[in-house]
Order: sequence, then C-alpha cells, then structure tokens
Amino acid sequence: MLKVSLISLGCAKNLVDSEIMIGHLHQAGMAVIPDAAEADVVIVNTCSFIDSSKEESIGHILEVHQNSGMRKRRQGQKLIVAGCMSQRFSKDLSTSLHDEVDAFIGLDQVTRVAPIIEKIFARDRGRNEAPALFIEGRSTFIPDFDTPRFRLTPKHFAYVKIAEGCNHPCTFCIIPQIRGRHRSRTVESVVAEARQLVNEGVKELNLISQDTTFFGMDTWEQRPNPRTPVDSSRGTALTTLLRQLNAIEGDFWIRLLYTHPAHWSDELIRTIGECPKVARYIDIPLQHISDHMLGLMQRETSSAYIRDLLRRIRGGIPGIALRTTFIVGFPGETEADIDELCEFIRETKFERLGVFRYSQEEGTRAAKMADQIPKKTKEARWHRVMALQKAIAADVSRRYAGRRLKVLVEEPGVARGEADAPDIDGRVYVPITLPVGEFAAVRITGYEDYDLLALPRGQEPATRKVAKQAQ
Repeated sequence: MLKVSLISLGCAKNLVDSEIMIGHLHQAGMAVIPDAAEADVVIVNTCSFIDSSKEESIGHILEVHQNSGMRKRRQGQKLIVAGCMSQRFSKDLSTSLHDEVDAFIGLDQVTRVAPIIEKIFARDRGRNEAPALFIEGRSTFIPDFDTPRFRLTPKHFAYVKIAEGCNHPCTFCIIPQIRGRHRSRTVESVVAEARQLVNEGVKELNLISQDTTFFGMDTWEQRPNPRTPVDSSRGTALTTLLRQLNAIEGDFWIRLLYTHPAHWSDELIRTIGECPKVARYIDIPLQHISDHMLGLMQRETSSAYIRDLLRRIRGGIPGIALRTTFIVGFPGETEADIDELCEFIRETKFERLGVFRYSQEEGTRAAKMADQIPKKTKEARWHRVMALQKAIAADVSRRYAGRRLKVLVEEPGVARGEADAPDIDGRVYVPITLPVGEFAAVRITGYEDYDLLALPRGQEPATRKVAKQAQ
C-alpha cells in the first residue's frame, strides 16, 4: 500500500482541494500519513496569491526535499507539487525545481491524483528528464455533493465550496487566470452536502468561493427564454441557497465568506435578516474607499455605493459584525487616498479588519502600472492603518463587556463567537472546561487586544483583574 503525505498551504478554498485529493487517495486504497519522512509520495498543495505565499510554497517544497527527500529519495520517494502555484508556474518551476520535484498537477487534476501517482511510479525518469506536467489549460473543475472528500477541519466546522473561479477584472489579482471563470454548483448539491455535514455533527458551515455573492448568477443567462425576467428568489441564487440551508433541522451557524460588494442587494440583506441560522457576520473585502483607487483597481464599485451599502446592511441586519480587507501601497496611491481611507475606517468602525501591503504580481495589469509605491512607504501606510484599527478593535471589544454570547467551543478554554470566523478572527477565552465542538452560553467579562474573556453564563468574574477590564 502506497503511503502519501499531503501539506496544504494557503486559503480555505485550497484546503477543500486538499480534502478532495485525500478523499480520492483513500478511495484508491492509498494510506495518507502525517509524516512526510515516512511517505512514498509527498504532495505540496501550493498557494501563489501574492509573493509571500509563493515564497512560502517554494520554501515548503525545498524543506520536504531536504528533510525527508534526501533519505527517502534513494528509496524512490516522489514529490508532487499541486495547487495554484503549480497551475500558474509549472513550466518555469519544472526547470528551477528540476531535481526536487517529480510532477506538477493542476487544479483540475485533484480528482485524478491517485492514477497520476501510479503513472509517476511506473515512469522510469532519466537523470536529465524534466518533471511530469499534468496540467490541461485553464481550470474548469467544480466539486459536487458526491465528490469524494476527507475533511481536514475539526469535526464541528466545515468549509463548503459553493462556486469556483472569478469573473471580476480587478487589476491587482491573478486568480481569474489561475482558477478560471466563475462557475456555481447547484443549490441542490450544496444543500445535500450541508445536510450531511449537519447530520455528522457540524455546527458551522462556512460558505466559500472566490466571489460568494455571485453564486448562481452565471446560470441566469442559460434560461430557456432569455427574455424572461430573472427572479433570483426562485432560481439559483445565494438568497435561495441561504433560505434552504436555514430550513435544515439542527442548531448550527451558516457563515458567509468572500462576498464581493458589487453583487449585494436589498433582497440578500432581507434574506440574511430573516434567516436566524445565518451568522451575524459578513466578510466583504472592499480593498479601498477612494474613488481614485477603486478606479485604478477596477473594483466595479464607488465610494458612494460602498458607504450606502454598508448603511443598508447595518440597518437591515441588526447586530451584524462587518469584516473587511484593504490594500495599501497600490500603484498611484497618494497620501490623500490614505487619509480618506483612514477617515472612512474611523467613521465606519469595522468590527473586524485586515490590511494587505500591495504585492506586484506578475501577469496582472497593476504590475505594469506606473507610480509603483516604494516598499518603505507601503510599510509605513500599513502600520498607520493597523494602528488605527487596533484602537477601534479595543472599543469594539469593550462594548461586549457584560453581554451574553453564544459561542462555539474550539478546544478546552477557547471558543469563538458569531463574529469570529475560523483562523482569521479573535477568540473567546473561557477558563472553565466546556464541551469541545458544542455551543455554550457565556458572559463577557473583559478583553485583551482582539480577544474576549468570558465565563459560563451565571458565574461571576474569576479575578478582580478581569472584572476591572470589563468596566
């Protein structure tokens, strides 16, 4: 029996691809083990969204080769590179990583990983022969309900990929060139997967794609009669999906991640407001607020539109926590643009916020733009925005003091509230053992930076220090 070790890098969407590969490896009778040094095959599922992720991916490849490969390679160990970096740079990497890597596979080959491994072992690779390439053009694959998959997340939460690819023209982003055009799953397929996950004990369904709010819109022009007006409430649309997921029996959260601001509607706001199982949390990457920058980025939104949208979301969904991300240091960004961004952040008071330093990605239109910003300036702007948000986050956390929250227990002493997504947001620390993987009711007693401190409902603060923080 072949033993395979898989290292998954990058975002949650990449993690689902890794889960699909492991599902197919199990189906083929191969053993998946955690120790790369003991494996017959090591797969590194890579990311290449920005320069730092590419560097991390290459670092892991070289580490596998050095730490486990040197000893095992004499015994025939194989190293496969998969994922976004492989899809994007396989031809270049096959030269630079000629001796380290045996094969590169693309995003559409995740379901064929087992036969590819068999081909690699059957192949007698010569000393000067290049690594095998198993990549066939731009990606078109989309998983379905019955796609074999082995979850890598804890038992109480799961990522559900509802669509793949992206149609947006953002000048800084390479994702459409890597993952292809947007393609949605059917509502029926997603609901069937969600129902099975809930039956297995999952307490949180995290809906993911490159653009979650575009879900179903790619199918609308395929109507039998194109002149028939679109009624998204009855067709394949995010609102339809959310209402059907909300109708599944059980106590669980539905969390929306990666929503593009351009596709929000009053109907979607109303749907979330009317579906109690949809977490009062929205991940809505805005990237900037200056019309000057939004135009250069080709974000298909304006400052006025964004401000009005956030007003409508907060008005229509009481208690909503807004998470966003911004890019600083984009080509042509001025001090006036940064001033406007900071003032917007100060006014809006996002509950959760992240900031990226612009990365000049090969193959994007922004990479060829004039007025590239010096690294030192990017760094200074990043620190300025993050310092501002840290102060806002403290005010946001302070408002939780004394409140009762429903939390999902992640591990002993650690939980997450409705306003905290896995891996990217804060935590709720509870110094009393609660059942892991279950919901619990707690009272917030204080905070530390981005995290909250709590005790089970009905109990007094454990120390005077914590009680003081809550004041």
